[in-house]
Amino acid sequence: MDKLTKEEVLHVANLARIGISDSEIEKYQVELKKLLDDVDKIKEVKNYDEDLLIAPHDHNTELRADEVGSMLNQDEIMKNVPHHNGNFVEVPVMLNE
Repeated sequence: MDKLTKEEVLHVANLARIGISDSEIEKYQVELKKLLDDVDKIKEVKNYDEDLLIAPHDHNTELRADEVGSMLNQDEIMKNVPHHNGNFVEVPVMLNE
């Protein structure tokens, strides 16, 4: 098979929460099929080392010991805060609900 069915493409679009036109459906029938074929090729790879899939280095990481330090006082912290409300640091909204 060289392309996906229209229903399969619409299902993927629905999962991705995107609307697509009829011309895009035809385009993605071929493009998504190519992508899935490439994924199938990767699945066929034999004798791979699972450790290399995580990170291609030896896991000899040296960590320094934790040391307890002195705490900053609140006045020092607030000197460097551009916007605050009382004891609270104000930050810009990053997510819309």
